[in-house]
Amino acid sequence: MPSTTRIVLASRPHGAPQQDNFRTETLDLGQPAEGEALLETLYLSLDPYMRGRMSDAPSYSPPVQIGGPMVGGTVSRVVAAPGGDLSPGDVVLGYGGWQTHSIERTAHLRRLDADRAPLSTALGVLGMPGFTAYAGLLKIGAPQPGETVVVAAASGPVGSAVGQIARAKGARAVGIAGGPEKVAYLTELGFDAAIDHRAADFADQLAAATPDGIDVYFENVGGKVFDAVLPRLNEFARIPVCGLVAGYNATSLPDGPNRVPQLMGAILRKSLTVRGFIQREFVKELGAQFEQDMAAWIADGTVQHKEDLVEGLDHAVEAFQGLLEGKNFGKLVVKVAD
Repeated sequence: MPSTTRIVLASRPHGAPQQDNFRTETLDLGQPAEGEALLETLYLSLDPYMRGRMSDAPSYSPPVQIGGPMVGGTVSRVVAAPGGDLSPGDVVLGYGGWQTHSIERTAHLRRLDADRAPLSTALGVLGMPGFTAYAGLLKIGAPQPGETVVVAAASGPVGSAVGQIARAKGARAVGIAGGPEKVAYLTELGFDAAIDHRAADFADQLAAATPDGIDVYFENVGGKVFDAVLPRLNEFARIPVCGLVAGYNATSLPDGPNRVPQLMGAILRKSLTVRGFIQREFVKELGAQFEQDMAAWIADGTVQHKEDLVEGLDHAVEAFQGLLEGKNFGKLVVKVAD
């Protein structure tokens, strides 16, 4: 009987997730039925959205149930797939979650070609994060040549792609990141300007880097970064809202005055477009074009990417905690098996 070792949600976090919010267990999986595949996890993606799935507050996806395995995108090897188009040894993209093995419907799996690109990139630049950047920037941000695009968390898998795609479309790219090493990396990627949000004069540096204002702000963070961006927004600026990671561990509203009237006033006066999105809404429309464009950009060096690889499923919780604190550098992936 095949078994899996998995990390489950033991309790809902209050604030930042702690080790005791998770539990590791081993259990039998049973045999895959026709139309299913037994998979061995090779790589697991860790992403900020997982913090929301730990909460039972209303959201765009159902919460992880207490005692249920943590969710997540996976690259896996097929062990068995009775009566289907997959064969043992095939490598597929799926959603097996935080575990060593899983059984998934073959209709939900996509076969991967290791000769096309490193397999782990299916969880990063050629996967959901890359598509999030592509769809959010081009569909909502719609940058025009000569415009200024600012992106927060710019050294991460989404933000770095946003800046490089903006440059490919003829726009100026200004990246915001945390720490000198990440800021230097953005310069290596070709960003026109890179700013450390931890700097005491961050707002002044942002103003200097955007002398003509901001036409597109790709929001990944929120908090004090958005506070500095808001006064710099031009008339008709577009704001794709992808994430608000600065507040994911918050247990109460932020201190200070209610600034909703200030935001609504800016939206009215400047005719701003503020549009939240979940990447899946654009898959049918843009998925095929994304795969074509991104593969070409990677091949010719237009888009570069960085991966932060963690060895072993037993380090997933610690790595995820670091992700929410901005400790990762690049796309965070757990290598579960060779």
